[in-house]
Amino acid sequence: MYTMGGFNACEEGLPKLCKKVAEKKMKKKMADADVCTAGLLQEYDDEEEMQAIVNFGRRKRAAWSSDTPATVFKAKKGKSGKGLTDSLQLGNAERQTSVDDACEEEARARVMQYIARFFYTNGIDLNVVRSESFKLMVEAIGSYGPNLKVPSYRELRDPLFQKELKETKEMLKGHMEEWSKFGCSIMVDAWTDKKNRTLINLMVNCLFGTMFVKSVDASAYMKTGDKLFLLLDTFVEEIGEKNVVQVITDNNSKYELAGKLLQVKRTNLYWTPRAPRSVDLMLEDIGRIPRVKRTIQRGISLVGFIYSYSSSFNMVRKFTKKRELVRYGVTRFATTFLTLQRLYKQKDNLKKMFNSDEWLSSNRSKDAKGKRATNIVLMARFWKDVVYSLKAMGPLAHVLRVVCNEKNPAMGYIYQVMDRAKEAIQQSFHGNEVEYKDIFAIIDKRWECHRHNPLHAAGYFLNPKFFYGKSQIKNDPEVMMGLYKCMERLIPTDEGADKVTSELAVYMRAEGIFSCKLAIRHRVTLNPAEWWRRYGLSAPNLQAFAIKVLSLTCHAYGRERSWNTFENIHFKKRSKLEQKKLEDLVFIKYNQDLKESVDKCHVTDPILLNDIDYCNEWLVGEMSEDGETYREEEVTHDEESEEEEEEEDEEIYKYINDENYNDEESSEDLGDNELD
Repeated sequence: MYTMGGFNACEEGLPKLCKKVAEKKMKKKMADADVCTAGLLQEYDDEEEMQAIVNFGRRKRAAWSSDTPATVFKAKKGKSGKGLTDSLQLGNAERQTSVDDACEEEARARVMQYIARFFYTNGIDLNVVRSESFKLMVEAIGSYGPNLKVPSYRELRDPLFQKELKETKEMLKGHMEEWSKFGCSIMVDAWTDKKNRTLINLMVNCLFGTMFVKSVDASAYMKTGDKLFLLLDTFVEEIGEKNVVQVITDNNSKYELAGKLLQVKRTNLYWTPRAPRSVDLMLEDIGRIPRVKRTIQRGISLVGFIYSYSSSFNMVRKFTKKRELVRYGVTRFATTFLTLQRLYKQKDNLKKMFNSDEWLSSNRSKDAKGKRATNIVLMARFWKDVVYSLKAMGPLAHVLRVVCNEKNPAMGYIYQVMDRAKEAIQQSFHGNEVEYKDIFAIIDKRWECHRHNPLHAAGYFLNPKFFYGKSQIKNDPEVMMGLYKCMERLIPTDEGADKVTSELAVYMRAEGIFSCKLAIRHRVTLNPAEWWRRYGLSAPNLQAFAIKVLSLTCHAYGRERSWNTFENIHFKKRSKLEQKKLEDLVFIKYNQDLKESVDKCHVTDPILLNDIDYCNEWLVGEMSEDGETYREEEVTHDEESEEEEEEEDEEIYKYINDENYNDEESSEDLGDNELD
């Protein structure tokens, strides 16, 4: 026997004694958690809620070692090798962990409610939660802990604003240095606001990304091409003619005239029409082909029905494992292609759902819209038309991805990419000209303004992936003529042009650094402009020229499509001080957004948008065209053999899966919560 704490204890009475000690310590721990446990049982006012959150945060930061009971005696070990006291301590820790988890869940729920209330009360777009700046703000507040003093109105208006403006300008210094070395593209993004005014966002692009410069009201300049030329000329003057390689605008007749006049006055730059706009017009024209139009209309009717009712929406989410059917693209018809692509990938799951007992026993399956949706999904003709549409639009969607890519400028690829798209369309229809001749006519018509562009030919020649992969390029008169014309225009002196020409032989014969194993291996894997930066030192003059050409973009719009901020600049008269502050605010907002989009574009599809448009025709279920709203005609389910469908599946599979972009984005597009 031995004495402990005034009690005589034998080995047989040890478990009872340990139990009393453990119960005493557990009571003390529960007392420490009173605030949290009380929060699980009753409602607090705002001050009490905030205090509970603070108390939990303090306890969470406390070290576990301070809460662990000290071992004051050694107990006999069992077969497991753990003493009885160790087992009791482990049980206490598990019970404490469960209490902490409950408290943490309650505290987080309160914090989330305050954040939600802030959004709802101030009318903030819910897409803001997707921005990196919002995540950084929440993380910073959480790291600071309690007693954070909120910024005042004056701090946000003046010192913090000026600091952010300074940091944004500092962030863009590298862009301006790049302009002076290798040139840049002026991007003219025009749009019409609710008051029918034409507003233009002026941006400058280089290999470092896109920089927003300013927004102007161009309504007075849009009447004729001559006036529009004056506006473009002022843009070039502002950026510096020696820095500008090309000016990218829309391709309508007024811009075309203005661009040609600009090339006459400014002899060392090019006017280039927007390539993505031309591709989008192709998709729009293909969407008017009767067979494709009928497919889009039925798809919109089907998806609109599913998203209009919580019962059908939740059922589809169950069968598709929470995959969204609607995917949002940078243009209307990019959205159409992406959504048809997703529908086809989910074809089997949709058929299972509309054939399931759960659907057939639901009330929705018995009304007119439900029957129409069922007939569309089970109609073999619909899926055949989807296949046809994807064959026609898929290769063009890939072209759109290439010309919209921020990380890998398209100038080195655009000469080749449309020819490859036409070849892919021809192969998908097994060379049957009847099937694709209308599609080719649309492509040729819309791409005419891009043919024989010297910049495209020069980019093709200077892209090592194509030049060393196809020996006939140097013998192609059209490519070589474009290269020499581009050199004559972009190199201001005869001496400089002669130096570049003399160095062409080093590149063509792959001599010097061009012949090293790294350079050969990276011809295909590296961005062409970056390849020239690393391996072009054997031909320094040609290197500078190549980087200037291969750094050029082919598009002229940013990802911003919520124009309220820009409208406010031109909405009403203000004092000069207030007007300047608003312009600076737009400068900060747009450039930070552009930087974030560039940072993410290496992991996202360049034609895919994260922001959700709840007025999208695919969600509404109605397709408006020429002032008329389409309503789905009566459709019936026609039977077709399974073998024929399986053949169609194998045939289309390679056209709905792009090798560069997977389809595994998260299912949070509309959230994991069910619609009410």
